Amino acid sequence: MANQKDTKVVTGVVRLSYANVWEPKSINGSAEKYSVSLIIPKSDKKTIAAINAAVDAAIKEGAGKFGGKIPNKAALKLPLRDGDAEREDEAYKDSFFVNANSTTPPQIVDSRVQPILDRSEVYSGVYARVSVTFYAFNSNGNRGIACGLGNIQKVRDGEPLSSRSNAEDDFTTLDDDDFLS
Repeated sequence: MANQKDTKVVTGVVRLSYANVWEPKSINGSAEKYSVSLIIPKSDKKTIAAINAAVDAAIKEGAGKFGGKIPNKAALKLPLRDGDAEREDEAYKDSFFVNANSTTPPQIVDSRVQPILDRSEVYSGVYARVSVTFYAFNSNGNRGIACGLGNIQKVRDGEPLSSRSNAEDDFTTLDDDDFLS
C-alpha cells in the first residue's frame, strides 16, 4: 500500500497560471476551490519523473476506487498534460502542466518560508515551488488521477499572465486645464 509520501511531490521551479490561490472560485458551477495551473518546463526532468512516480503510486493506492484492480494507465484521465499539444498559449510552450486544486487555502510563503500576506505578491505568472499530492478518483464514469494543491513557495516574480493592461499604458497624464474643456 502506498502512503502519502509516495503520492506527494514538491516541484522544482514552476510558473503559476490561472492562480486562484487567495480566494476559492467555482469553475463551471462546481464547489468553490483554490486552484492553480502549474507550468513545468519540459527540461525539468526531476519534477516530471517525480510526478510520474507519484501518479503511479496513486493508481496503486486507489485500486479500491477502480473496483479493486489496477487499471491500464491509458484508460485513465491523467494530471500531467502537454502544453504544446493542449494549449495555444506562449506561456505553455515547451512545457507540461498540472492543474491542482484544494478546498482549503494553501499556505503561501517566500523564499525564507515567511508567510506572504500581500495578495499582489503571488499571481498568474509568478515562479514558485509547489507541494502537490496525487489521488485516484472515480465519479460519474470519469476515472483517473487528480492533483491536490498543497502549499506554495514564491521563488521570483515573472511577467503577469493576463490580458489585462496597465493603467499607465491606457492613459496619458491630463493637464489641469484639460478638465475645463
